[in-house]
Amino acid sequence: MKKLLLLLTMTITFISCQEETKPVEPIEISAEDLHASVDKVTEIMIHDIFSPPVASRIFAYPNIAAYEIVALGNENYHSLVGQITDLTPIPKPDTISAINYDLSALVAHMELSKRLIFSEDRMEALRDSLYGVWEGKNPTVFKSSKDYGLLVADHIGEWMNKDNYPQTRTMPKFTVDADNPSRWQPTPPAYMDGIEPHWSKIRPFVIDSAAQFKPLPPPSFSMETNSDFYMELKEVYDVGKKIEEEGDESDEIAIAKFWDCNPYVSVTRGHLMFATKKITPGAHWIGITKIAARKTNSDFDKTLFAYTKTSMAIADGFISCWDEKYRSNLIRPETLINQHIDDEWKPVLQTPPFPEYTSGHSVVSGAASTALTSIFGDGFSFEDDTEVPYGLPVRSFNSFHEAAEEAAISRMYGGIHYRAAVEVGLIQGRNLGNFLVEKLHMKTDQRVADNLQ
Repeated sequence: MKKLLLLLTMTITFISCQEETKPVEPIEISAEDLHASVDKVTEIMIHDIFSPPVASRIFAYPNIAAYEIVALGNENYHSLVGQITDLTPIPKPDTISAINYDLSALVAHMELSKRLIFSEDRMEALRDSLYGVWEGKNPTVFKSSKDYGLLVADHIGEWMNKDNYPQTRTMPKFTVDADNPSRWQPTPPAYMDGIEPHWSKIRPFVIDSAAQFKPLPPPSFSMETNSDFYMELKEVYDVGKKIEEEGDESDEIAIAKFWDCNPYVSVTRGHLMFATKKITPGAHWIGITKIAARKTNSDFDKTLFAYTKTSMAIADGFISCWDEKYRSNLIRPETLINQHIDDEWKPVLQTPPFPEYTSGHSVVSGAASTALTSIFGDGFSFEDDTEVPYGLPVRSFNSFHEAAEEAAISRMYGGIHYRAAVEVGLIQGRNLGNFLVEKLHMKTDQRVADNLQ
């Protein structure tokens, strides 16, 4: 019996020693891991059908949470505390714990993303697959880094929940002024209510207020054929008829469809109505951010920096744009053309369910392109394959600004915006983007050459 006990003790000791001496591997977090998390968020948002403004909020907060962790662990990056509205310092990690800051950042990104979408199980599937790999390499570092990432996610989550978004969920629907011929009316085929009429009440990230970049008002409404407004309306109709005559080979149709980015397109088949799902305009620019980061071989921290700066520009762009949309409350071209010019005319694209002025694509593209130019430089050429999953070909651009200009004019080609909304909206977005670039100091060395190393 004593010999059996002795043998058992020796066996346990041997196993224990084996476990203690088992080599651990370093946990390396790459930019591709971050791309995978951002791509998963985009995929889920398409599945869950979030409106463009709400989608911009979903992108921004997880990026900020992750960025604040990186800024704590990398002296080349500066915290956003004191630079964006109401953000307070994240808690510091326990000094006795070994922390992999990039791992913690990615944990925070996935956790906060999970809280912002509906299909949590889809995000959890990605998270669990990564957790399994990391824990197997170094259990101690994994646990301490994960715990810290979750701690920061809680901190940013508390700040996030004070941005007035929860309150806007219970605010009244937008009331249509049917007696005023200049005011927006729901459009076919679904005749949906106006989306997010209270978005201007959301707390902005960088801009001082929703109205800080209030644009010039649209041309005065008039159906007199010599008025500026009517001539812009007629231009939309004429462009649409020209595109119709040229058919699907028209470059204008290709441009309109490439930048459509309507997350909910209603399709009618007999008595049935269903939706086709696509990315939002903000998600398209997040996709362009990924393309630029990959082209420059940006590491995890640089990639996160690009995502964070661009997503804040997009989010504040939507707040600024939606403030003007529901202030001017301008009627869409489709409604007036059908009432006064041609009752059978249809736009190339389905008209989105909210007022016309200014163009959301134009504002967001102007802001995002300005942020990206500040990171990767002007004259940054790229192949945009963001829309390939939706059956559209790659388009080439010589700069972010060139892409923004095409995105803006695509809305007039699509028949859903007047020229003023496109041109003024682009200026509105660029002014906002320039303000963001001048105000934020996120990186010690922001030279373009640094991003190309």
